[in-house]
Amino acid sequence: MTTTLEPGSLAPTFSAPLTGGGTIDLAQQRGKTVVLYFYPKDDTAGCTQEAIDFSSRVKDFEELGAIVVGVSRDGMKSHDRFVAKHGLTIPLAPDESGAIAEAYGVWVEKSMYGRKYMGVERSTFVIGPDGRIKAVWRKVKIPGHVDAVVNFLRKS
Repeated sequence: MTTTLEPGSLAPTFSAPLTGGGTIDLAQQRGKTVVLYFYPKDDTAGCTQEAIDFSSRVKDFEELGAIVVGVSRDGMKSHDRFVAKHGLTIPLAPDESGAIAEAYGVWVEKSMYGRKYMGVERSTFVIGPDGRIKAVWRKVKIPGHVDAVVNFLRKS
């Protein structure tokens, strides 16, 4: 069963290691705004552009009191290579079991060339200091997406 999280929903908590060391424990992020974005695969064209876009705006997110974390089903070794290859400045969290993607309802049936398969739906969640979801973007189109997230944070 797919979870549908909407603004106002309590964000599912999780703990995961992060690139660059340390971990993210969402329950311990209360009092902070967290931008949690899910992407399908390290080092693919769209996912690379999205990660570079988020990385290029780290200072904006910091000024707005938000931290950004990217999540995919790739493992830590893949994430470390991805970060190093593209000079990413945002932390990435592995979700090899798919438990985080499942909790956020982004592990969905997809279709390409008539073939159906399960995969991560490119999605972004803004989680407020109270642990509740403030905004959700699903089926994200990369051009302009990071600007939209920054603009949302500026207005909220």
